[in-house]
Amino acid sequence: MQIHVLGSAAGGGFPQWNCNCRNCAGFRKGTLKAQARTQSSIAVSEDGDHWILFNASPDIRAQLAAFPAMQPARALRDTGISAIVLMDSQVDHTTGLLSLREGLPMDVWCTRQVHDDLSSGFPLFNMLEHWNGGLNWCEIEASEQVEFSIPCAPSLRLTAIPLLSNAPPYSPRRDNPHPGDNIGLFLRDTRTGTTVFYAPGLGQPDERILNWMRKADILLVDGTVWRDDEMIRQEVGTRTGQAMGHLAQSGPGGMIEVLDTMPASRKILIHINNTNPILDEDSPEHAELGEHGIEVSRDGMHIDLSGQP
Repeated sequence: MQIHVLGSAAGGGFPQWNCNCRNCAGFRKGTLKAQARTQSSIAVSEDGDHWILFNASPDIRAQLAAFPAMQPARALRDTGISAIVLMDSQVDHTTGLLSLREGLPMDVWCTRQVHDDLSSGFPLFNMLEHWNGGLNWCEIEASEQVEFSIPCAPSLRLTAIPLLSNAPPYSPRRDNPHPGDNIGLFLRDTRTGTTVFYAPGLGQPDERILNWMRKADILLVDGTVWRDDEMIRQEVGTRTGQAMGHLAQSGPGGMIEVLDTMPASRKILIHINNTNPILDEDSPEHAELGEHGIEVSRDGMHIDLSGQP
């Protein structure tokens, strides 16, 4: 199994186009040691040729251009994308589907709740029907008892883990989340036995979710905010991380404490908000993560697990 981080930032990317917080302003002035990041998405492959896209961010065109495997040039029109998996129906994880219209039809795997949101409040499935039949919906059952596979990667087995996280503003389940609004995925490579837990929207890891995290060799999880009230303190928002469905890294019960209990060989944060001080590579917060063996993902990070037992 190979994992390629196409985008590592939260909604808006980094620097965010309309933000002058310490991080964004410092990056533009060249006074902050940091890397630009696009909005969260990864690609996974079992053979390096056929890739499953996990979420389709608004930055997808730049992300595909930055990863040569996504244009194998086997034909006049071609792409390395063989399937798409949506973790939720949020704008920053689905808007990129519009930019893929020239390559439709494509198989899109998501839960019934996500499909409903993307057929009503944000009707991408309906709109894209006008391009070669649009998106072929393949239903994901958000059940810890169901393991499924995707045809382009038959040796990979996936389990959709329902997460306790909010639905988007255009969903009828906003502030009343249901299982299937947001999922984490447990990936198992049947050839090597390697396992990965991917959850960019991990808001409340209860014991059920923690048990799945303990089974994983690689953890790629929510890194949105350092402090729960970070956006309020920086006067760029009015909601806490928890209210948005994200677990802060610091503080009692925060992501650092959670990851300290995990046996995974690599612990990596993804979906990092532009306000998060860990983006500053010279910050004490970034150093603290290093002391705990926690990595900060970056665009272009490549994880090759194909040779691991």
